[in-house]
Amino acid sequence: MKIIVPALMVAALLAGCTNKDKLTPFEGFYYRTKVAKVDKQLDVFTVTVRDASQSVEGARQAGEHAAISHCVRFYGTSDIEWTVGPDTPAEELRIVDDRLIFSGRCPQ
Repeated sequence: MKIIVPALMVAALLAGCTNKDKLTPFEGFYYRTKVAKVDKQLDVFTVTVRDASQSVEGARQAGEHAAISHCVRFYGTSDIEWTVGPDTPAEELRIVDDRLIFSGRCPQ
């Protein structure tokens, strides 16, 4: 019985955590991002940012942040060679189903 009570307390504390606890706001909004490798190449990737219509500028920042985190984690550098990225003109951005899609490569 003594072990069950602390375990239940920990479970209750963890249940209070939300996804937003793990997200960083950009332009006052939270964005879920996903980095995916292209053709099994870890250095070549796409970043998908959900709910881009909240703020395209915020979505740009969230996508850049996710890409930098990816490159730093796997290659130790924040340098990125963008195909479509945060500096791409608005009319050339890829937004599909309210998702902003960046693509780039971590230089090795």
